[in-house]
Amino acid sequence: MLDTYNGMPATKIHGAQWQKSRRSNSQGNCVEMAELPGGSIAVRNSRHPEGPALIYTRLEIEALILGAKDGDFDNLIN
Repeated sequence: MLDTYNGMPATKIHGAQWQKSRRSNSQGNCVEMAELPGGSIAVRNSRHPEGPALIYTRLEIEALILGAKDGDFDNLIN
């Protein structure tokens, strides 16, 4: 497997099992995530699956998810 890095084409991350939220809509307005070997998490835009992937640590994703659950980002959607 190639070394992963931020901004690499998502299609170059072989074997990634991309998943998206059940809240996603049919227009493809979704963020998809995939667990990578070693525990990192890749993130891509579902409208551009061949586009760049951002790579985060598990702790970074955990902070994002917990912050979203706590309402830290609610001002961005109101």
